[in-house]
Amino acid sequence: MDQDMVLRAKVQLLSANRRVVRGAEGLWIYRLLTQVEPEVYGSKLAYVLVEASASPLVRELPGQRLALLDEAVAVATALDAANPYRAKMLARALAARRELDGRQAK
Repeated sequence: MDQDMVLRAKVQLLSANRRVVRGAEGLWIYRLLTQVEPEVYGSKLAYVLVEASASPLVRELPGQRLALLDEAVAVATALDAANPYRAKMLARALAARRELDGRQAK
């Protein structure tokens, strides 16, 4: 792992001065930091992935949405069972996945 990239991601995270960084920037930050500290950043990555799957940029691209939601489910599933955000993020990702499956079936 490139430590300069990790440091850059942490600086961006701190400078954002928000609880959760959203959008493409948040995806980049949390994807990178989850590789280093999955229990700390994984739940936020899952949150941002589900949010990104509903964005106007991918709303009409079911393949892209599915990929984002599958990643969110995988990230949330990988969290330790003791992680206080695991159940909530996994439920949120699975619900969004079911909703997408329901729309595709129509």
